[in-house]
Amino acid sequence: MIHIIAFYLFAVMTVGSGAITILSRNPVHSVLWLILAFFNAAGLMVLAGAEFIAMLLVIVYVGAVAVLFLFVVMMLDIDFAELRAGFVRYFPLGALVAVVLLAEMVLGIGAYHAGGIQLGTPSGTASTAAGVSNTAAIGALLYSRYLFLFEAAGIILLVAMIGAIVLTHRQRGDTRGQKISKQNARRPDEATVNVKPEVGKGVTL
Repeated sequence: MIHIIAFYLFAVMTVGSGAITILSRNPVHSVLWLILAFFNAAGLMVLAGAEFIAMLLVIVYVGAVAVLFLFVVMMLDIDFAELRAGFVRYFPLGALVAVVLLAEMVLGIGAYHAGGIQLGTPSGTASTAAGVSNTAAIGALLYSRYLFLFEAAGIILLVAMIGAIVLTHRQRGDTRGQKISKQNARRPDEATVNVKPEVGKGVTL
């Protein structure tokens, strides 16, 4: 009984927060509702027995992507009037995309009720062994059969990170170089000066 209650709770919260993400006028609020949708989707994945996907939703999407969106939206100077004008301008295109997506969903539901496509009979060799969690099974598969592909993906991500650092790095020539030895050799009496300012005299620069 508790599983059914938790499923409907997570499902309603996911659909509701996703709808508010689209309908919210404030981009910051949209990102916060999106984070809530990710958390509830992770709860659904836990109920379905896919704890690895739930962990990815929390760590990757919430911890990296959604937080990145939040910081970018908060740092940008967004003109809400211009944003609404752009919404009105691109409304016909958005409506067309929505109609196409709705037609695809109706077609998919109709195809599902008509009967699934028989792709083959499962042999049962790829099933998870008894007593082994999904996370352990995925880890054993990644680090055995797909080890080189997994390492290649890691190298690609590392190169992309280094490339982003190199592209955004700027060498400034208008600043003085930092001399660590001179700073360490400086005495306290050379670093600070005790003064007794008079009332109403201001500060001497």
